[in-house]
Amino acid sequence: MDMSQYMEIFLEESKEHLQHMNQILLTLEKTPEDYQLINEIFRIAHTIKGMSGTMGYNKVATLTHEMENVLHLVRNKEIPVTSIIIDVIFECFDALENQITSIEANGVESSSDYTGLVNKLIQIINTKGSGTNKSGKATKKSSGAASIEEVETIVQSNTGAEFNLEVAQAQEHVIMKANEMDLNAILVKVVLQDTCMLKAARAFIVFNTLEQFGEVIGSYPIAEEIEDEQFENSFEVLYITRLDEKTVENELMNISEIARVITELVILSDKPLVDKEIDLSEINEEADEDAFDNADKAPKSDKKEGKEKNEKGKTAKTVRVDIDRLDNLMNLVSELIIIKTRLEDNGSTNSKQNMGEAIEYLERITTSLHDAVMKVRMVPVERTFNRFPRMVRDLSKDLGKSIKLLMSGEETEVDRTVIDEIGDPLIHLIRNSIDHGIESPEERTKAGKPEFGTVALRAYPDGNTVVIEVEDDGAGINTEKVLSKAISKGLLTQKEGEMLTQQEIGNLLFRAGFSTVDIVTDLSGRGVGLDVVKSKIESLNGTVEIKSTLGQGSKFTIRLPLTLAIIQALMVNLNREKYALPLNNIKEITTIHSKSISLVQNQEVVLYRNKTLPLIRLNTVLQVPYHEDSKLNKEDLIVVVVKKGDVEAGLVVDSLIGQQEIVIKSLGKYLTGVKVIAGATILGNGGVALIVDPNQLF
Repeated sequence: MDMSQYMEIFLEESKEHLQHMNQILLTLEKTPEDYQLINEIFRIAHTIKGMSGTMGYNKVATLTHEMENVLHLVRNKEIPVTSIIIDVIFECFDALENQITSIEANGVESSSDYTGLVNKLIQIINTKGSGTNKSGKATKKSSGAASIEEVETIVQSNTGAEFNLEVAQAQEHVIMKANEMDLNAILVKVVLQDTCMLKAARAFIVFNTLEQFGEVIGSYPIAEEIEDEQFENSFEVLYITRLDEKTVENELMNISEIARVITELVILSDKPLVDKEIDLSEINEEADEDAFDNADKAPKSDKKEGKEKNEKGKTAKTVRVDIDRLDNLMNLVSELIIIKTRLEDNGSTNSKQNMGEAIEYLERITTSLHDAVMKVRMVPVERTFNRFPRMVRDLSKDLGKSIKLLMSGEETEVDRTVIDEIGDPLIHLIRNSIDHGIESPEERTKAGKPEFGTVALRAYPDGNTVVIEVEDDGAGINTEKVLSKAISKGLLTQKEGEMLTQQEIGNLLFRAGFSTVDIVTDLSGRGVGLDVVKSKIESLNGTVEIKSTLGQGSKFTIRLPLTLAIIQALMVNLNREKYALPLNNIKEITTIHSKSISLVQNQEVVLYRNKTLPLIRLNTVLQVPYHEDSKLNKEDLIVVVVKKGDVEAGLVVDSLIGQQEIVIKSLGKYLTGVKVIAGATILGNGGVALIVDPNQLF
């Protein structure tokens, strides 16, 4: 049975369940008396256990099984909810998240050893002490695959461990040859728990596990019937291996939802050969050799890690879509088919009027189709925001600070590709606010502030962009300290520093390697953080800016495009080459008289709307030869005023073509990192135009 087809569903649902568990744990920490939350965590752990067991990920299944044991006692009020239990469950959450990440990246569980964590869970169970349950039977103290009641039922129903599978004539030759090579022939009976939902999948995992250390040469029922779930709660196999019976039992008992494993060594001299109608695959000499090769294997500490995979398990990124959006998409595709037929009919009639109407209709449909596809790609920023409450909780504990995280606008939708990239920059900004911005409770009390600091994380749409703000009520940015540090590091001279505005001094924090912390800690001091934020945001064609008031707090504002696939752009000419400028970076277009240009520190500037506007000649930056009509001394220059946060600049171009919707294409891995150029687009005539990234120009 090929389980890879279910990998995407497994990963997507596991991530959703873990995200939900994280939120519930944070709420439970504040309201430990709410047993409804315990029930919800128990349900999530049970679901993840079932899914991971079905997929064959035994580490995840084992850990969630032990979590279930603890949570079962808690929800039955046999043990109270304590901070220790919550911390251990948080550790379990981290371990599960680590395993799901490893499975997504490599297709296998990580090699991390969680024995210590499992022992913590077992210790919590054991500290409860001996007791009795409602039926009067002793409660179970340690981990196992089935409850005592289940085992008793199974033992009663399988008295004498009677096997249905008898050694047939076809296996005699293989078993005798195995005995000559000091290999064991073992009859294995596997009994599943009554609650097992996917028996065939569980049987597949059993066969898969056995075949890592030996060879299955027969089964009852036959393999096809097992795959079709045509059996009750047990099945049997005849197995050749170097392992002994006890080791085989232990290996199989590690699989989730296995209630009992019964083994019996096959000795031909004592066991009669019974000809039963069992459809066993024919065994030839070549198969014999394969059986003995596999049987010579010994168990490894991590079977999954040692097993090579054809596919690494890296699955395609998925988006869950509302069915109404898909219906709308289907309707628009239907409209496209209709207009296609209409255009074909117009081709035969050659009516210009009909053709013009059809093209106009087609344009409306394609615009609507584009909007519909964009909505399908949109996902709420909530899936990124939900990771931060836990992070704030852990950091506030580590730093001894009391911090409240306020989130709003989680329903704001952004393109799926933007969501994937925005997580790391936000982590840096929030860590920066907690570590550098928020003062200690003592300092806040002295300053007349509440003991707990506040970090606000907000998201909201603004035209064709999405704005994400990270604001704190901490100490703010000490611009004098920042400037002094920048001068001491040689980033600028004392004279240059005196000419900077408060905003420009704040922007120094985005310089690579810059840090105001004198002592390097686990959280800060290495100068890595805000420069990563800036570079990542600008790679997404976005901007980031700082506003800060000393003693009152700071606010970082990120502006991102709604989508990275299709944008509105202004097409311009430089000599005979066409370039695209993203429209969301453009403030206005104007003409500047060449005589009004001044030179300040080798930079062309012009006084425009009572502000100094630096001019950038795109021909020079992009190394495009000047057209004969675009001499430096031309009287009127066409200037496109672009903005980057609060900073503006004028781009001098040869001529304008007009506004156009363009599809962004990557330059490919060989041209990755080319300055100023963000990508390329294919024009209607088949030509290629490069897309200029104004954020990298100044």
